[in-house]
Amino acid sequence: MEKFLSVNDVPNLDELVKSALEIKANPVAYSEVGKHKMLGLIFFNPSLRTRLSTQRAARHLGMDVMVMNIDKEGWKIETQDGVIMDGDKAEHLKDAAAVISQYCDIIGVRSFPNLNSKEEDYADAVMKDFVKFSHSPIVSLESATRHPLQSLADLVTIRENSSKPKKKVVLTWAPHPRALPQAVPNSFAEWMNAADDVELVITAPEGYELDPEFAGDATFTTNQDEALKDADFVYAKNWSSTKEYGKVVCTDKSWEVTAEKMALTNDGKFMHCLPIRRNVVASDEVLDSDNSLIIAEANNRTFAAAAVLRAILEKDQ
Repeated sequence: MEKFLSVNDVPNLDELVKSALEIKANPVAYSEVGKHKMLGLIFFNPSLRTRLSTQRAARHLGMDVMVMNIDKEGWKIETQDGVIMDGDKAEHLKDAAAVISQYCDIIGVRSFPNLNSKEEDYADAVMKDFVKFSHSPIVSLESATRHPLQSLADLVTIRENSSKPKKKVVLTWAPHPRALPQAVPNSFAEWMNAADDVELVITAPEGYELDPEFAGDATFTTNQDEALKDADFVYAKNWSSTKEYGKVVCTDKSWEVTAEKMALTNDGKFMHCLPIRRNVVASDEVLDSDNSLIIAEANNRTFAAAAVLRAILEKDQ
């Protein structure tokens, strides 16, 4: 694997999931793969699980790690081409990416959308420019449009918890007081569509339909109860409106995932990427139930990241 920005960069999805589970079973089995290699983690916005799990993943593989929070520890970065840099931005991304790649064998980058312009956000300029100007492989730690490490961990979690040849997985919109990016639901839909053992149903209010590029052939309905019937897995996530881009146009609290909603499922397992607003997105009763996978899911972030790093490192060995 030469880079990891989306499921489209994965040569064999089943093999990557298998690798993650192998590393989980024996975390130090591949501790020589990354020996004397450096992983750089570049954050344009905050992180908890992504930062810690990816650092731990690198350690499992014997890698050294450098972390930099651009918004707090570096120069302000200019991302536009051809600009006269006479403002408060001291360094251009093309220079920063080239320099960082001289220090790091693999670079992980995390960026967020501004939620003002869909055209600008969906261009994913920060991630694409790192790929363009870096001399090292790039791993997306989340971009304006996708969160592939989260989605890989989600698929690993689903396969760990069900051996059914076809699993009904429901991605449901849930309430939130703030406008949130579409990266997690976009990526989740993309990965579930790529998995041959998943039947994906997406349910959300009108105006929250995901871009067809990510939704693919998944069934879409605005009837949450109908969607949840006989579901094996329920993945709850808020995202801002796609029709009125970046805005909160639905405040209907009835979309919260409750025990009554989960009772409609096939003894379904509950999933969420975290952090989660308790008793807004989902109730305490759901989150603390035996069918909640949110902590196990977060744990699998480490092994998903390790599988990706291993695949990139082994490419040149």
